[in-house]
Amino acid sequence: MTAPHVPGLPMSRRRFLGVGASCAAHLALLATAAPAAARALFGRRGPGTVVVEEPWARIEEVADGVWAVISTPLRDRRTLCNGAIVAGRERVLLVEGFGSGDGARWLAGWARRLTGRAGADVLVTHYHADHTGGVEGYAPADEWEGARLRATRTTIELVRGDDARRKRAPDPARDALLGGAEPVDPARPGTLDLGGRVLRIVPRAGHTASDVTVELDDARVVIAGDLLWNRMFPNYVDATPSVLSKAVHALPRERGTVYVPGHGPMADAADLARYRELLDLVEDAARRAHAAGIPAAEAAKTFTVPASLGEWLLFSPRYYEVALGAWEKELGTR
Repeated sequence: MTAPHVPGLPMSRRRFLGVGASCAAHLALLATAAPAAARALFGRRGPGTVVVEEPWARIEEVADGVWAVISTPLRDRRTLCNGAIVAGRERVLLVEGFGSGDGARWLAGWARRLTGRAGADVLVTHYHADHTGGVEGYAPADEWEGARLRATRTTIELVRGDDARRKRAPDPARDALLGGAEPVDPARPGTLDLGGRVLRIVPRAGHTASDVTVELDDARVVIAGDLLWNRMFPNYVDATPSVLSKAVHALPRERGTVYVPGHGPMADAADLARYRELLDLVEDAARRAHAAGIPAAEAAKTFTVPASLGEWLLFSPRYYEVALGAWEKELGTR
């Protein structure tokens, strides 16, 4: 059985790999290879007011009753991904299950302090372990009544499959939350009324087979999950690149909208535009390589991001190859 992570102490190697090799292990590489750049990235402040700051994440109030969770996981990786708290008069929505139960319990505690409510709905944007690995942390506990999980059926199926592949030890609280999840309609946007605030849950795809975004018109906030990465080169490991590009190009909202990315600091319209340009650049490089018969692994050796797009840090030195390889796979099937 996997030993629990003790807050404030380093994770065991087994626990570290178990919460998501796609992100957690690569963060260690990033911190070692480019420590100054990594610290600068995770220290970059958004437009909101920082109300909580810990080694693993900070909470920024970005609108009335809306807080972004910006993960800063170089020293402590209990959260790993970004998330959010959205409050209405009657209900609260927490976004993401994070990389560990400690991360979810930490957010549940702050949600109770910030909103005065001891229960919530929880939505996960997709199945990856850095976003779902800690959902059991939202189970009922002292001064916390618990939460109800929301996700598409595809996401729940992928979470269960990923748990099986990782040989994750059974957890009754996790099983109960996954088994009792409120399904998100994968075919059309839905709404959630929090009391005086109605938000939209928009089904999308591209980063994985089933992604969702949370969009607030009254507060001009979009919680984008891993459809958006800010100043960090995205992970294409499960991506269908053309679908991803289409989803990202559909994200922009009215002037003044702020975006909570899946990883990296808060984003604005200019950040989103740069990200769209980055995805277009990857597509162009992949299509040229495919037309020339150059394998993705070779094309990745000469791929670069122009200085005009700013600095984009890599979780893993293989991410260029993974991105071009995803396009190679898609183009090869046509």
